[in-house]
Amino acid sequence: MITTSGLTKVYRSRGREVTALDGVDLHVREGEVYGVIGQSGAGKSSLIRCVNLLERPTAGTVTVAGQDLTALAGRGPRAGKALREARSRIGMVFQHFNLLSSRTVQDNVELPLEILGVSGKERSRKALELLDLVGLSDKAKAYPAQLSGGQKQRVGIARALAGDPKVLLSDEATSALDPETTRSILQLLRDLNQQLGLTVLLITHEMDVVKSICDSAALMEKGRIIESGTVSELLATPGSELAAALFPVSGDATGDDRTVVDVTFHGESATQPVISQLSRTYNIDISILGAAMDTVAGKQVGRMRIELPGRYEDNVVPIGFLREQGLQIDVQGQEPVLLKEGAK
Repeated sequence: MITTSGLTKVYRSRGREVTALDGVDLHVREGEVYGVIGQSGAGKSSLIRCVNLLERPTAGTVTVAGQDLTALAGRGPRAGKALREARSRIGMVFQHFNLLSSRTVQDNVELPLEILGVSGKERSRKALELLDLVGLSDKAKAYPAQLSGGQKQRVGIARALAGDPKVLLSDEATSALDPETTRSILQLLRDLNQQLGLTVLLITHEMDVVKSICDSAALMEKGRIIESGTVSELLATPGSELAAALFPVSGDATGDDRTVVDVTFHGESATQPVISQLSRTYNIDISILGAAMDTVAGKQVGRMRIELPGRYEDNVVPIGFLREQGLQIDVQGQEPVLLKEGAK
């Protein structure tokens, strides 16, 4: 549904150049919730603003629903009209809501339809329908100043849906909200994704957002995507930075004669007593240094850091036992083992 190829954005100011995007290749499948995560300055906002050409890329292409938007970004009224039509099929939700304070909630939702030339009666019908969809049918005549932060963001989402978009872009839509409100907004985005078949591309610096609703994710650093894939694939990837960030565990070995192993559980393995089986089978004492467990896409996923007595060479067989149980194993201080497809 969304593809960027070699996407580059260079900002020029006072004789200086700053590269915000450095050859970004992104592939978002139809109907999925895709999260782009990274620290401030990683290039996330530039990426999402280039996807709908609010920012004009310096180089590369952006394709949405099979249409090359960068080819529409030429000069002249005809190119401008084609780009506006393409943008009308892409909804955008902003961090700070961007509602017009002088307009009622209903009027704010109607604004995109007004720009598109939709009749007043149809605008009203559509706006009330969307407000009902986001749970604000009783706030149609209220003004933004009378709403909570979560309610304002729901109005922003309803407005973004006014043009019946195929794609919804979310620019840090929950970062200004408290945790409980954030959960409700994320659940709303997931519900809309499922009910309307929306493809959702969101950017965030919060790992909890990715864990809560994302099917796929990408990690950005210094204008580049350094890791991407479905969340389940990332969790099963040896040495994945995203997996380690999603489920951080801490704890250091107590001596040189110890082997520290990070174990990732997902699927059926998350409910099996694998560690106790390992201890009984090989008659070894295992220390649990740290653990983290959560639910991703309705499935339990977790990571555990354990300590085995002896050096790595002494623990090859027990570590092999863990791998045979379908667990992802990362041995601290050792290069990740990349398994061939079909291998145990």
